[in-house]
Formats: sequence, C-alpha cells, structure tokens
Amino acid sequence: METMRVEGLTKTYGEKTLFDHLDFLINEQDRIGLIGTNGTGKTSLLNAISGHDHDFTGNVVTSKSYSIGYLTQEPKLDDHLSIMEAVFSGSQKIYRTIRNYEDALDQYSTHPEDKSALNRFTKAEAKMNEDDAWNAQSDVETILSQLKITDYHQKVAELSGGQRRRVGLAQVLIQSPDLLLLDEPTNHLDFDSIDWLEKYLAAYKGALIVVTHDRYFLDQVANQIWELSFGKLYQYQGNYQDYVEKKATRVQGEIDAQHKTQQLYKSELAWMKAGAKARSTKQQARINRFNELKKNVNTLQLDQDVDISLGQSRLGKEVINIKDANLAIDGQTILKNFNLLVQPNERIGISGENGAGKTTLLNVIAGRRKLDSGIIKIGETVKLGYYTQLTEPIPEDKRIINYLSEIGQQVTDKNGQKISVAELLEQFLFPRFMHGTLIRKLSGGEKRRLYLLKLLMQQPNVLLLDEPTNDLDIATLTVLEDYISKFKGTVITVSHDRYFLDKVADRLLIFKGNGVIEEHRGRFTDYLKAAKVQSSKKASQQKSAKQQSTNTAPTTHTSEAKPKKKKLTYAEQIEYDHLEDDIDHLEAQKSSVNDQMQQNGDDYDKLANLQQQKDQLDKQIDQKMKRWEYLSKFAE
Repeated sequence: METMRVEGLTKTYGEKTLFDHLDFLINEQDRIGLIGTNGTGKTSLLNAISGHDHDFTGNVVTSKSYSIGYLTQEPKLDDHLSIMEAVFSGSQKIYRTIRNYEDALDQYSTHPEDKSALNRFTKAEAKMNEDDAWNAQSDVETILSQLKITDYHQKVAELSGGQRRRVGLAQVLIQSPDLLLLDEPTNHLDFDSIDWLEKYLAAYKGALIVVTHDRYFLDQVANQIWELSFGKLYQYQGNYQDYVEKKATRVQGEIDAQHKTQQLYKSELAWMKAGAKARSTKQQARINRFNELKKNVNTLQLDQDVDISLGQSRLGKEVINIKDANLAIDGQTILKNFNLLVQPNERIGISGENGAGKTTLLNVIAGRRKLDSGIIKIGETVKLGYYTQLTEPIPEDKRIINYLSEIGQQVTDKNGQKISVAELLEQFLFPRFMHGTLIRKLSGGEKRRLYLLKLLMQQPNVLLLDEPTNDLDIATLTVLEDYISKFKGTVITVSHDRYFLDKVADRLLIFKGNGVIEEHRGRFTDYLKAAKVQSSKKASQQKSAKQQSTNTAPTTHTSEAKPKKKKLTYAEQIEYDHLEDDIDHLEAQKSSVNDQMQQNGDDYDKLANLQQQKDQLDKQIDQKMKRWEYLSKFAE
C-alpha cells in the first residue's frame, strides 16, 4: 500500500506561521477535505507536499515510485498546444505513444494520398495496440466530454480561465496518481460536471486531498476533514456534516478546559499575592507550577466568524424591469425576447450551462453591456453593488487600510453606529498587524474577502453576486449567507454551488443556452431532482418509442433493488393517471400569467398581483412533480 508520511512540517510567511510542526500520514483511499479560513495556508500545504514549494522545514517521506497529481488554482498550460496535446503533455511513455498517434492521424487525415503519412499512421496505430493505449485515449475523451470540453483541437491560448481549469483537471485525473491534490476543483464547473466528478472521485483508487468551499461536494466525497487553524492541523473522521458536529464538541471542550485553567490561575494568584515564600520544597514546587500556569492561561485560539453588520440604502418599490430583451454575442444568442421583473427583497439564483450568458445578464443589469433591443428599467432608489467573478484590479503595492480608506474613514452599521475602517477590517478577520500589509502579500482568498468588504462598505441595496463562492472560505460563506438572509434589499446571484443557492435563493433562472432561460421556484437541489425525473421520463419515452418501432421486447432490468411497495393502490393509480394532465394545465395557466405580466409591464401593482399568482402556480407544479416522481416508482 502506497503512503505518504509527513514529519515536523513547518512554514512561516512574514509574521504569520502557516503550519507548525505538522505530523500526518496519508494512506491509500483516504478522501481528505482540507478546510480553513483564507490565508491559513491550505494552498501552501498542498504546494509543500507536492514538491512545488521547498521553503519549509520538516520531511515529506514517500517511496521513489510514489506519484502525485496536482490541480492548482491556475494550471500552467502551454498556450501553443491543443487541448488534447495539453492533456497528454506529461512525460509518461503512454502519453508519448498517444501524442505520436494523434500527430500521425492528423497528418494522414490531411494527406491521405501520402504514402509516408500512411506508413507513419500504421506504425503509430500498431504502437497504440502494443502499449494498450486505447483505454487511456478513451478515458481522456470521456473525462473531457464530462467537463464540457468538446473541441479537442482548440488551442489552449483561445480558452477562457474556466476552460483552462477544466483542461487542467482532465490532465491531472488522467494521470491516476497515488495522491491526487485538487485545489478548488468545482470552480467553473456546472452541476452536471460536479455530479460526475463526485462519482469519479468516489471510485478513485488512490488517495485524495481536496480544498473546496462546496459543502455538498465534501459530504459526497470526503471520509476525513482536516482543518488548518493557527498553524495546527485538526483531523476529523467523516464528511463535512460530521466535522461540524465534532468540531463543536472539541471547541466546547477546549473552552471548558481554558475556564478551569483560568479559575485555578486566579486561586494560585491570590496565594502568590498573600506573600508566598519558598521556605520549603513543596512551596517552591507550587511557585514553579504557578509560573508554568501563567504561561498557559488565556492562550486558547479560536477561529472567529466574519461579522457583516453594515447598514444599507433604502430601496423603493421599483427595482429592475427587463422587457422584450434580445442580445447576441459573436453570433450566439444570449437573450431572446427575455422578460424579468425583479421586486424588492427578492432572492434570485442564476445557474445553468457555462457560456450561456449568466454573467452577461448581470453585466446588462449593471449597465456594463447594452441590449441589442428591448428595455431595461432600473428604479431610481436602486444602489447596485456588483461582486464580479474576477476581482477588480487592485494596486498590489497599496496597503490594505489605504485601499479601503478610498471609500471613507468610517461607515454606519445596521444599528446606526459609526464603525472605523480599522474596526471593520478586524471584523473581517484582518487583525491590526495586517492593516499596513501590502495587498500583494495577501492570499487569493484574502484579496476576495477584502474586495467583498469594499463593496459592502458602499452600502448597496441591490447585490449582484457573480460566483461569490469561488475562493471564499467556508466560514466567510456561512456568514455571507446569514447576511443575505437578513439583507433588506434584493439579491441576484450567479452560482453553481448547490449549498449556497439552497441557502440564499428561492427564485431560479436556469440558462439552457441559445437564449433558452427557464424559471423555477424553490430550492436549487429540488430543481435538480425534478430535472432528473424529467430527463429520466424523456429517456424512458424515447426508449419505449424505439422499442415499438423495432418490435423489440423491452429489456428487463434485474440489477436494481425493487422498492418494498409493490404497486399503486386503485386510488393512487387514478391519481397518477391524471397527474401529467394536471401539470400541463398548471403550466398553461403559468404561461397565461407570463403573457399578462408582459402586457402590464408598467403597472407595478398589477405586476405584483400577477407575480403572486405565478409563485402559487410554481408551488403547485413543484408539489405535483414531487408526487409524480414518487408514484412513478410503482407504476406498472
């Protein structure tokens, strides 16, 4: 069994100790979720054990044959290579065989009449058979397709940042190393790809360490949670839910122990003040114990929560109204006769396929992109705060406190109290000694947290959040979710993070591509379940139609365990027979309401009433869909 042993690993960065004499063992099939506040050293730990960073003390012990695959937050890929070439750019023999075959195939396809090209292709094909490289070729094509990469010949230089990360992920996965290190692997993945990755990693034979903000992902993948905090590494068995419970128990135990230490210290301090003298060996021993106790009192360090208690501007009745919007970019339809009424205090989540235009819609609302046609009205009281996917350019040589002082020397909190910039920084987990730190010395996550703080200091009443979970730690996300729940304004967020969307959104816009945008009500995970039911139902209908057309008897599936309930009751069968018609009828009513909303775009009172009708219809449709999903398991 291949293992990695780490002994006495220590690293400091400026005044901060990232890890202090860490000892741990990584065994085969360990599934480790590494978490911690931004800036605590998660990426630095991955760099150290992967060999990317040698500026530390301690030992990383492995066998000579031990292999490590590492997905960094910004994969280094050769811009001159194609996607397939980049994936197979490793030094392994099988990669050279596949690269040679790809080159020979391209040459032969271009010049089929060239005998030398044919000869080279024939030899390359034989070599593929000899090295049994066909499975690797098939595996990488499967991985790329699951990560929504289809043009294997596209140059790396032409890819977006998100596409580059997906190619980097494919490159690491295909290596099948003994230890897989993944730093935020779900960034830039849609929910289909995340679902596939969860299943892929669950079946992975080697060990895994993953740094991620995606709590549902950790629940599905991890069998251990390691938390890096104040230079120490705390290890918990189980997934993220188990970690939350076990950490609470550990912290409470430490608080109780610290309280006992404080009480003992007070007692011994009183004895010392009474004039204790070392007249005997026992008294001297007690004085020595007191001095040792003095060193350990009030030494407990606990992670603090980010405190977001800022005030906001008043929001009026009119927020955002988009009517008959059309927009195409480079020939791709983004919006097609799109209508959207956004009301005060709404929580809208936007998700869907990558490249379908989710960020573009936010840019339209923020006035950064114009429509080809249509109207967008922004209410007079609206004060937008736009948390973009990429942090705005920050002067790297500017100090933290000076960067925020551009907004003002103080702000007002939700209770009307004045808060200084220094106090605000401390609330956002930037201690006093860091206030004069140059921004270039911050971690990527710390820069994102600083950027979020600057945005909220401006006290917006409408928040546009584009992939806010990228590069923010779980602690910050938890408090941001709580802030949004209490925010007396409107929030529109683009995200693929299922946990985050479940917490902050109850109205969903799902971008399907080519201008198709579906609207749903309720939790995001409920939508995903319903979508799977619809997809399964469609596939079943297609299969049935195919079987009828070919007069082929349907295949009996015996691998699935049958539910205990054998069949529907008479009443349930009648209900089931009418459910699809009921759903179609409700959808027709919803369509009629949508038409009325478009015809009354300027009558806000009537729009509000129609929106309530639409919400009720969405709720009824959701209930009917869940009932159909349940009954369909037992329908004959």
